Parts: sequence; C-alpha cells; structure tokens
Amino acid sequence: MKLVQAVIRPEKLDEVKKALEEGGFIPMTITDVRGRGEQKGIQLEFRGTKMEVDLLPKVKLELVVKDPEVAKAIGIIRSSARTGKVGDGKIFILPVEKMLRVRTDEEWT
Repeated sequence: MKLVQAVIRPEKLDEVKKALEEGGFIPMTITDVRGRGEQKGIQLEFRGTKMEVDLLPKVKLELVVKDPEVAKAIGIIRSSARTGKVGDGKIFILPVEKMLRVRTDEEWT
C-alpha cells in the first residue's frame, strides 16, 4: 500500500475529488495548507502598492491506495488538477506498512 499525497490548487479540489470518486477512490483526507514553490510566492498590486505574497493557499489530499492502483490514482490527480500554469502542485508517494480500522480492528498490510 502507498500513501498518495497531492498538494493542489484549492479551486481544483471539487474537480479532483469528483474524478477520484468516479475512479473508485472514495476515502480521502483533505487539509487546507499554505505553501510555495520555486517561484517563491507571487507579487500582487493592491491600490497601487505592490505586495509580496510568500505563502499561497493550497489543498492537500491524502489517500491510501493498493500498490497496483497507484498509477491510476496519480493519473486521475494529474489530469484533473492540471491547469498548465506554475503552481499546479505536487504529488508524493510514501510506503504504508499497515492500515488499521479503529471501529472494527480490521488490519491491512
């Protein structure tokens, strides 16, 4: 099993979530986060004054996926989160040793 973490634009969340659900990936955790990439934030102009916005709002999705389904999940996230502009996000894949359900004591390895 793998933990798929995707940091994406907030405005793409509904589209990504819907695409994942249609692909059979229902359980997920979504967290509001802030971050920056190589561009180191953006510069905005407000009432004639330039302001540096260092950390931009992002959304982090986390889902645990069986090894054979990782490529499918990644493909869905990539295609539904992409705008083609800087700041579309990143996807991280981490190993999961074990998953336990609190309610029923079920275990998956």
